[in-house]
Amino acid sequence: MNAKRATNGSSVLKQTDPSYERYPAMNPPEPISPVIVEPKGPLEVLSRQEIQRFHTTAKGNLHDLLRICSLAVLACGTSADDARALFQRHENFDIQVLNGEGGLQLQLHNPPPEAFVDGCLMRGIREHLFALVRDLIFTQTEVLENPTFDLASGAGITNAVFHILRNARVLVPEETTPLAVCWGGHAISREEYEYSKKVGYELGLRGMHIGTGCGPGAMKGPMKGATIGHAKQRLNQGRYVGITEPGIIAAEPPNPIVNELVVLPDMEKRLEAFVRLAHGIIIFPGGPGTTEELLYLLGILMHPDNSDLPYPVILTGPDDSRAYLEELLEFLRQTLGEAAIQRLTIAYGHPSQAARAMAAAMALYREYRRHHGDPAYFNWALTIDPLFQQPFLSTHEAMATLNLERQQSPDQLAAQLRRAFSGIVTGNVKEWGIRQVAEFGPYELHGDPHLLHAMDRLLSHLIREQRMRLYSESYHPCYRLVA
Repeated sequence: MNAKRATNGSSVLKQTDPSYERYPAMNPPEPISPVIVEPKGPLEVLSRQEIQRFHTTAKGNLHDLLRICSLAVLACGTSADDARALFQRHENFDIQVLNGEGGLQLQLHNPPPEAFVDGCLMRGIREHLFALVRDLIFTQTEVLENPTFDLASGAGITNAVFHILRNARVLVPEETTPLAVCWGGHAISREEYEYSKKVGYELGLRGMHIGTGCGPGAMKGPMKGATIGHAKQRLNQGRYVGITEPGIIAAEPPNPIVNELVVLPDMEKRLEAFVRLAHGIIIFPGGPGTTEELLYLLGILMHPDNSDLPYPVILTGPDDSRAYLEELLEFLRQTLGEAAIQRLTIAYGHPSQAARAMAAAMALYREYRRHHGDPAYFNWALTIDPLFQQPFLSTHEAMATLNLERQQSPDQLAAQLRRAFSGIVTGNVKEWGIRQVAEFGPYELHGDPHLLHAMDRLLSHLIREQRMRLYSESYHPCYRLVA
């Protein structure tokens, strides 16, 4: 049956199809509030003492954080990266952890209706919601408040990261399939998104699991592509690991493909989780957050203890992104030197080439780790300087006192530059960072004119290509460079 078209462009299906009246268009029904949600998975079986601890902790100082992050998870698929706008639209939302008769329960007040189908919370969103509750409360009660974790030392921080990942059940000793971590921006072009999806497809054909920052853009593309590659190879146990942290989850809610979500307490532990879980990292085009990740990784790999480590790192993108990638490489040359470039494999415009290069490099790296007695599920042997591990709170004072001078080793300079870009990310997309920039003005970065010129050139390029914010018509810098 071919429906005619009215002269004004509207369909006249109503006149030609009698089923039209039986299935009228309607808005999705609002879920009944409050909504009670029960867990599926590990949190189904808890002792009464554990349930009471969850209930007590969620009512205390953790409540506001739990509310903010839960709303972001429930609003998965939102087309904005402004956390303030999200909270304003759902200012009446609230969440409580209940000590129910049958076990742990969540009570949702005025949740976003988009998270429901016919009044039922989507299964994937429910999994993400309970993963969030699990990680926030475990981290607070068993790590941050536990004196046995020495969070002032590098070894203690690594131990904390290990325990959080183990509690989330993403450390699988018997797993033999490699995990390819993919980094890249959420504010990317359609061509770059399709390219990341093609690379994910090629990785999936080769049986690799995928890990990303779990948001949209270059974090969703590889996972989406890998699902098709896995399906073609009849691999029905694909792992799509999403690693995030509370400060960024409101701007980058977990995408629907993520089936293993982990929420680390801060950006530094999140990045450490990536590099210790991964068997190789692919970096797609992105904005200041991707630059932060790349500086973090290069700073670690340029540490003298890691100089011989064959850690696979591939920088790739479509041919249309060549100008961006060349700007990024020039920034690295001007700041960290040619030695940093030597740690990268560059692959322009060839998804299958990038995937083959990663597969080959992963095989060598896994053999290296096996030979040195390092388990495949967690890279204990990687040395990470405490400067990369201690949480950096990007206040105006902290940003103004960063050591952006060339008289230091490349790995130490990478740590300082990483913090500078982390602050820019905070001022761009994190709710409290946006608020403090609005109140006190842009962050000021002071340092060597040569370094600041290199930063200015790269950041200006990111602004011209609209890589600083998602869905924004204009960008007002949250930083000022002062030579």
